[in-house]
Amino acid sequence: MALSNTIYNTFIKRNFIFVGTIFVSAFAFEIIFDKTTDRIWNGINKGRQWKDIRHRYVQEE
Repeated sequence: MALSNTIYNTFIKRNFIFVGTIFVSAFAFEIIFDKTTDRIWNGINKGRQWKDIRHRYVQEE
């Protein structure tokens, strides 16, 4: 009960803090989700992406 009261008084009681918490949480979730899915995609497609095969086709001057 004390934990729920603390959470309520800290994050939910005032509307601007509640909305700010939602925006910050959504922004953090988006960053974490994007980085995780990019890492999974790069792991699955390793060796088949342009960054992996560029040296075969582009000659450095």
